[in-house]
Amino acid sequence: MDRAEKSQLVEDLGSVFNDTGVVVVAHYTGLTVAEMTSLRARMRDVGASVRVAKNRLVKLALKGTDVEHISDLFQGPTVLAYSADPVAAPKIAVEFAKGNEKLVILGGAMGTTSLDPEGVKALAALPSLDELRGKLVGLMAAPATQIARVLSAPAGQVARVIGAYADKDEAA
Repeated sequence: MDRAEKSQLVEDLGSVFNDTGVVVVAHYTGLTVAEMTSLRARMRDVGASVRVAKNRLVKLALKGTDVEHISDLFQGPTVLAYSADPVAAPKIAVEFAKGNEKLVILGGAMGTTSLDPEGVKALAALPSLDELRGKLVGLMAAPATQIARVLSAPAGQVARVIGAYADKDEAA
């Protein structure tokens, strides 16, 4: 990699750190190419990304960003997982780490907040933005169906009363 490519990589990583909602840092020693490809595919499915870069270049890219405080995590073979959705990347990283002991989560950052491994796991336990949107729509739709049920109930009661009088008259 020549100097221009390194400079471009540092710029790209800097924009990643400035534009994403969350960054997860993990060690990936011993992961096979197939396992790494699987991790990348799972991340891509939820709108997240995985990137491997030299620690020295990552530390240069971190300078001047909100997540500069995580530069201590970049020692040894590290991988970055990041996404705009604050839950997507941590969720997939934690799920993958449960099934594969070779991926060890070191920590991460969400904005200016530093996350330890337990913080990443706690973030992964939260529902994703799509799940929250679904719940919100469900909550907003529920009152409408209840209002329709309440409004239709008096009409149903009137019909039952009339039906009862009709049955009573037939019986008499």
